[in-house]
Amino acid sequence: MKIVKWEQLPLEMQTEVVRKYYDILKNKRVGLFLKRTFDIVVSLVLLIVLSPIFLVLAIAIKFDSPGPVFYLQERVTQYGRRFRIHKFRTMVQNADKGSQVTVNNDSRVTRVGRVIRACRLDETAQLLDVIRGTLTLVGTRPELPRFVAAYTDEMLATLLLPAGVTSLASIYYKDEAKLLDGAEDTDKVYTEKILPGKMYYNLKALENFTFWGDIRIMFMTVFAVLGKKYEGDYIAKKESSSKREKTKV
Repeated sequence: MKIVKWEQLPLEMQTEVVRKYYDILKNKRVGLFLKRTFDIVVSLVLLIVLSPIFLVLAIAIKFDSPGPVFYLQERVTQYGRRFRIHKFRTMVQNADKGSQVTVNNDSRVTRVGRVIRACRLDETAQLLDVIRGTLTLVGTRPELPRFVAAYTDEMLATLLLPAGVTSLASIYYKDEAKLLDGAEDTDKVYTEKILPGKMYYNLKALENFTFWGDIRIMFMTVFAVLGKKYEGDYIAKKESSSKREKTKV
């Protein structure tokens, strides 16, 4: 996994705040090489091991509701490039004509889709994207173009590496749909309330990137899927900051 020269970055990324993260990653050449090697080896092994489960999922999805097995959606990855991400389809066909943020008990989710989501199997299809190089196993989750358009200058630093299948933000926000329950404008709530918190963890992981840190996050992801609860420090920091502001007033 390589980092391009600074002058080859998209102009909107050539800012001082992004430079901080760029310089950190430029000094992590060995770690980035191991990261890409690990991506390829592990993804190939998992694709072989999980192939029987993929076959069962494909049959169940086709029998449950009309539509394709895979759901392809445009997302944004390294350097702002757009790509079509693979997911096992868990919603009715053309569900993305409405809000593209899923809430808890979303009526668009199919019967089989609810089971797949509960077991976190819908995103295993992204192993195909990891092999292609548009995703990495551990990294900032790929966002929709319109959410990327709302990124601050610092948030753009997360585009220095390919988007990922899992991350610290994914672990801490694994019940994200519940946070959107009852929201009249889910996209607005996501952009203003959830995205900043997720980006806090994404930037933190980027700043402290190591290959072994990625391995740790993968183990955390497995434990999270099995039911372990993880709590991040973003909300605590936000509440502390809010209290300080009130005290100043």
